[in-house]
Amino acid sequence: MTASFLTFPAFDIERNGVRIHGRIGGRGAPLLLLHGHPQTHAIWHRVAPALAERFTVVAVDLRGYGDSGRPAADADHLVYSKREMALDVLAAMRHHGFERFGVLAHDRGARVAHRLAADHPEAVERMLLLDIAPTLAMYENTSEAFAKAYWHWFFLIQPPPLPEALIASDPVRYVRSVMGGRHAGLAPFAPEVLAEYERCAAIAGTAESICEDYRASATIDLAYDRIDIAAGQRLTQPLRVLWGEHGAVGKAFDVLALWRERADDVSGRALPCGHYVPEEAPGELLAEALEFFSSSSSSSSPTHPGHPGATP
Repeated sequence: MTASFLTFPAFDIERNGVRIHGRIGGRGAPLLLLHGHPQTHAIWHRVAPALAERFTVVAVDLRGYGDSGRPAADADHLVYSKREMALDVLAAMRHHGFERFGVLAHDRGARVAHRLAADHPEAVERMLLLDIAPTLAMYENTSEAFAKAYWHWFFLIQPPPLPEALIASDPVRYVRSVMGGRHAGLAPFAPEVLAEYERCAAIAGTAESICEDYRASATIDLAYDRIDIAAGQRLTQPLRVLWGEHGAVGKAFDVLALWRERADDVSGRALPCGHYVPEEAPGELLAEALEFFSSSSSSSSPTHPGHPGATP
């Protein structure tokens, strides 16, 4: 992790007995950053310092990941539903005094952002999602090529305790296998950041939490999505979607078409990278994010003087 990102003050809040960990820094309109699997908020280390020159950046570890809490699973996977995760990150933003904000999110975090925008449209002004199509559409349109590339989607949702036991037996190998098995191998990941992912994967309860995250996505999260569709509910916030031209999502799905089935204002394109956009193409992502979020009217909500995330 770059030294400048490490200077962002860390924070912890508690929601319904679950600790949510993150960092905050910068000055300006609030911008929430959400990571994916099997990573932590450290994924933003190459873009967060520059974003913090224009925005108040809040980078959060999702429940079950990083240094956030790992609550026990329930039979219906409600504890790890994206609805619960969305309430976690909403609580983190409100803790810092932000009622309305932009969201930049990758992978699992982007699925949380989708639910956050659907459930709390008053809170999300606009969002930029990285390398995903809507979860329900991806399951319903799964091809052989996608299933081979995203094997972990189908491995992690198998009944306990087998997936958990295999991950927990060697969490470092799991992280390196999942992340290193994509387009660019392990080359995009700074050694100290990869070590951080490995440290957090080895925390007790992580394997169970990862599996429950994916089991929720294949069950209760799909039920919530189907309810939205049946009710004709659409995302009204400006939505930009970026994906890696070398990744599986853009090759297996018409990303923009699928998002236009769910949202009113959609733009986006492929970037010259694979799945891990913030670490593989930070310059291109930063340019897109600065342009997209700078046009937001939320720029009228700057960090107030003395805010713990403010920089002089």
